[in-house]
This record gives sequence, structure tokens and C-alpha cells, in this order.
Amino acid sequence: MPSTPTHRRTAPVTTTTPAPELLRWTGFGGAVLLTAGAWATRAVPMALALAIAGAGLVVLTWALLGRARPDARWLRRTLAWWCAPLLVAPPLFSADVFSYLAQGDVAARGLDPNVVSPAAGASAEAVARVGVYWRETPSPYGPLFTAVERAIAQVTGGDPVAGIVLHRLAAVLGLLLVVWAVPRLAAIAGTPVRTALWLGVLNPLVLWHLVGGVHNDALMLGLMLSGTVIALHALPELRWWPFTAGVVLIGLGAQVKLPALVALAVVGTALARRLGGGWVRFVAAGAGMVVAAAGVSVATALAGGSGFGWVQALGTPSKINSWMAPTNWPGYLAGAVFGPESGQAMISSARVAGFVLILCGVAVVLSRQLRGGISEVTALGMMMSLIVVLGPVIQPWYLLWAVLPLAACLPAGPRRTGVAVLAGVFALLVPPLAGNFAGRVPELITAYVLGVALVGGAYLVLRQARVSVAQS
Repeated sequence: MPSTPTHRRTAPVTTTTPAPELLRWTGFGGAVLLTAGAWATRAVPMALALAIAGAGLVVLTWALLGRARPDARWLRRTLAWWCAPLLVAPPLFSADVFSYLAQGDVAARGLDPNVVSPAAGASAEAVARVGVYWRETPSPYGPLFTAVERAIAQVTGGDPVAGIVLHRLAAVLGLLLVVWAVPRLAAIAGTPVRTALWLGVLNPLVLWHLVGGVHNDALMLGLMLSGTVIALHALPELRWWPFTAGVVLIGLGAQVKLPALVALAVVGTALARRLGGGWVRFVAAGAGMVVAAAGVSVATALAGGSGFGWVQALGTPSKINSWMAPTNWPGYLAGAVFGPESGQAMISSARVAGFVLILCGVAVVLSRQLRGGISEVTALGMMMSLIVVLGPVIQPWYLLWAVLPLAACLPAGPRRTGVAVLAGVFALLVPPLAGNFAGRVPELITAYVLGVALVGGAYLVLRQARVSVAQS
């Protein structure tokens, strides 16, 4: 008689990550907690603790999703769910949107916000909502964003709630462009789309500062990245109209915030390489990018009626000595040892040195890109990293200038892990509720202790929810 076949049963394989659906809804709950804490400002420090716990839950679940490996479509839907509560939150992590409202008020009165500060040209109500550091300083933003500010001020009649809603709508439009562009940049660089969406688009810094914080960096990044995609896709067949459209979009991004111009250097170098390479073509393509940027700037300034005062106001953010900027650290040390005058002199010198290092680094990166040593997306991520790290000012949302292109090009390994860890740390570095916490350190410490305890408890619960999968 034939023997009865036996079937070996394999031992179940236990994954170390909770199910993606559980992580999605835990992150959504964190976003709800963050929004609830932001609204419940009278219950301080409990409100702040809730907001910190919510932020921590989102960061925790985002980190765990990096190991769960859901597909790109699932990640896009998760982004929508996590963004939804933040759309109805008050401004989070920063009060910069109130500066936008005041600058729009200045522009709506027929004045140039790049020359006239909110204190000198906006209503008393608008000025009162602006951070004390920025009331006397003109706007550093380009003419495109000035036109957006003016239009919102005119439509809302100066109503702050309606103004925040419209500025957040502009930020969401920028985010949609980012969501469209990042997977396509990943395809150009040969990086998995899922990884680029997780590290780049679902990043808590995107949620906090582009959606919750209503920063105009969303519009800058959306225009810059989408323009880069369109221009690079047009190069293989040298389709000049799409290429020009991409260059114009990048130029418009620079009319929001100037760092977007870096993408023109990348696109220009890619064009020179497509035409045969060499320094002559590189210089010619670079000159073409300069002309294009100037043309977009002039057209935007004339169409918006804002003039060119924004060029003189570009240094406004650096009037504050950012403690996060490495170029300022020698000055802080010198100030502690030799006094404030020596410290400020050292900060000024270190900023000059940082600028020189940025120029040298950009030259090296473009040279490598021209020779084919690195991809266009990698070049963009590297140059943006130089600007962020060596620039005179660092804010948590500035990291997105580098993180988004890096997410689309970094291979698996320590560098990608390092970017993820850095993003997670910066996502929790600033208190979620916009405001000045000077003199409220005990309250802040109490809130962080309570928030960390809540997140720790949630992590223990998630550990118990790990899924065992039996394979036969």
C-alpha cells in the first residue's frame, strides 16, 4: 500500500511590528489628541500634555510603519486620515501664520510688506497676534507669496479665522503637489516609492509644519519638486515646452522662498549633461537658468504689483540667532566665555564661513552630477542639506527642504535611518502649542513627563498587539 504522505507544519513566524491598520488608527488617534490638546488651552498643563502625547503617538506609529512596509496607496490614504484632524486645529508649533496675516494686511493697504513692517503698516489687531520678534521686521517672502497674502487679506477683510483657513488651504495645495512629485522623483532615482512616501510625505514634520503650522514652505516645496519632476521627465526626448514649464514652476517656488532656486541648478546641470556635458554647456545652461529665474521674478513682481523690495528683506530671518543652527554654536560658546559682543562677532564670522562652505559644497555636488557620479535627485537632496545645516537659521520645518528629496533617493542603510531618526527627534523638539514658553519651564516639564508616560503606555499596548503569521 502506498504510504500516506505526511505534511510538515512550519513554526509560525512572528513579526515584530503591529498590524498596519492598528498603526494607522493609533496615529489617527494621536492626531486627534494633538488637535484636542491644542484647542483645550485653558486646561494647561493637561492640554499641553495631551498635545505632546498625540504628537508622540504619531511619531511612534510612523516609526513602526517604516518596518511594516505597507504599499504606496495605503500610505497615501493614511496620510489623508492623519491630516484630517489637523485641518481643523489652531496653528500648531509656530505662530508664523499670524505674520502672514499681518503682512497681507500691509499689502492690502497698498504698502509693500517687504519694506513696511507689520507694526508700521498693519492694523493694531493684526499686529497684536504677531510674535514680538517679527512685528518690526518686513516680510522676507517673494512676490508670489505676497500676492497670496494680499488676496487672502482682501477676501477675508482681515478676519483671522477665515485667513488661517485660506492659508491652510494654500498649504494643502502645496502638499498635494509634494504627494504627486515625491513618488516620481523616487522613480527617477530608482528608490522604492513606498519608502519615499513613508520617509518623505508621511513624515511627522510634514504633518506638523505644512498642515498644522500652515507654513508657506508647503507651497515652495510643492512648486519646486513638481517643477523638477516635469523638467527632468522632458529631458530624455528634449521636449522644450514641458521643460520650460518645469523651470517656470521652480522659479515660482523661488518667488515664495528663495531656496527653491537650488532646483534650477540641478535642472540646468541635467540639461548640460543631456546636451553632451562639458563645462561650456554647463555654463551656458547655468546662464539660461539665471535668465529664466530673473524672467519669472520680474513677471511675478510686475503682475502682483509688489516690486522688488523682497530682495532687500531676504536677511530678515537671520536677525534672530537660531540656537539650532550649527554655525551659531561657536558664537554662543564665545559669548559665554568672553561676553555678548565677542559672541555676536563670532556668530557673524561663522555665518560667513558657513556661506563659503555652502558655495564650495554646491560646486562639488554639481561637478559630480555633471560627470554622472550622482543622480539629479541626490544632487538636490545634498545641496539642500548643505543649505539647511550650514545656513544662519534652522527651524524644524527647514529640514523638509532636504528630507523630501533625500527620501526619494537614499538607499536602505545607515544614512536613511539617520534621516528618519533626525526627523523624529525634530518632530518632538518644539512644543506643539504655538506660543512663548519662557518663564513656564515647570509647566513644560510637567506636560512632557505626562505626555511621555502616555506614549510609553501606548507602546506597551502596541507590543502586545504583534501579529503571528503561520506559514505552511
